[in-house]
Amino acid sequence: QVQLVESGGGLVQPGGSLRLSCAASGSIFSIDAMGWYRQTPGKQRELVAVITSGGPTNYADSVKGRFTISRDNAKNTVYLQMNSLKPEDTAVYYCLADRGPAPMRRYWGQGTQVTVSS
Repeated sequence: QVQLVESGGGLVQPGGSLRLSCAASGSIFSIDAMGWYRQTPGKQRELVAVITSGGPTNYADSVKGRFTISRDNAKNTVYLQMNSLKPEDTAVYYCLADRGPAPMRRYWGQGTQVTVSS
């Protein structure tokens, strides 16, 4: 099992910044991708950004140029720096970790609320 603990959510004004963190513990060997999804009421969970253990990243078009995902493999922690936040970024943000070997298994954190409002 892999446990994921998120932190850093909160309330921020439009144009502001937040940094989310997600620390993995437990059976963390063979963790490959880590990243973030988000979800608003009545909608499906959607990709925000992911990063593999080797470094390649993938971002949703809606956050490119504003959000940056990074990872500290020594600390088993993934970060999401969110700048120029917009009200439409308001959501519950969920951390994920994919652990191998095949078949890969995906683990989720409990979620952290991000609210962008004036």
